[in-house]
Formats: sequence, structure tokens, C-alpha cells
Amino acid sequence: MKGKPQIKSNAERQAAYRARHLKHEDGEGVRLNVVIHFRAKFALERLASCYGVTQAAMLERVIQEGQRAALEAATKIGPDGQDAYYDGKLKLPEIGVTP
Repeated sequence: MKGKPQIKSNAERQAAYRARHLKHEDGEGVRLNVVIHFRAKFALERLASCYGVTQAAMLERVIQEGQRAALEAATKIGPDGQDAYYDGKLKLPEIGVTP
């Protein structure tokens, strides 16, 4: 005979929720907690809607495009540019993006 199911604490429920929602199609999802300017958040919502993707997918695309551009710039610097990028030592000029 089974007894009453144990009641989970708030922390246990939150941990279970996070574990369920870390699933990614390739099994490599990670959680990102960040506070951004409200204009950037609305722009992300509009971009995702425009392209018919989730906000997470849109953010991944933007980051991948930024990485592609940085690697392209790194190869123009010299033969060690990509190594410097991957080692976190490459310093490019700040891009002209304003909120």
C-alpha cells in the first residue's frame, strides 16, 4: 500500500522545473540568467517574431553571427588571431551599438 506522496519544498520544485526546461534538441542546453535593457528585450522579441523562431533560438543566431564576425576579424589580424580569440585574449574595438 502506498502512502501519501511526499510534498516537495519550493527549492525542490524549482530544481525539478529547471532540470525539465534545460532540455535542448541536442541535449546540451545550459541556463543563462542575465538582466538586459528593456529595449534590447523588446528587440529580441520582435526579431524572434519576425523570423518565426523562439527568443532563445534568435539569441543563439545573433551570438553565432557575432562569433563569426569576430573570427573573421581575427584572421585578418594575423595567423595567431583565431588562437587569441579562442584563448579569450583577442581584443577588438567595441562595436557601435547603442541602446
